[in-house]
Amino acid sequence: MRKRTWKAIERAIAHRLGGRRLPVSGRPSPDVVSDWLVVEVKHRERLPSWLTEAVRKVRSLAMSHHLPIVVLHESGQRHDNDLVVMSLADFEAWFGEISKTKEGSSGDLSSSG
Repeated sequence: MRKRTWKAIERAIAHRLGGRRLPVSGRPSPDVVSDWLVVEVKHRERLPSWLTEAVRKVRSLAMSHHLPIVVLHESGQRHDNDLVVMSLADFEAWFGEISKTKEGSSGDLSSSG
């Protein structure tokens, strides 16, 4: 199977979240934006197994009325800086199918519009 480029991954995430991919402009900007989300997409060959295992574990323990999340805390840091991680499928199940928004909401956002 052919590897997908990071741009293709960002486009796929933008489509799935009902947002638009922002092309690289040289300025700091998010990868994807929507009406209510600002997304930084990180594509790696393999995610750390301890992290994927934590997500699998919490998913297996959650009942249907629970949103399974993993909270990552760095020693010595304030809890306000902790990270919340969940699977995209759980995110979509909890918040609804987001990609069904305005027509033309996926793809790159041109600088003219």
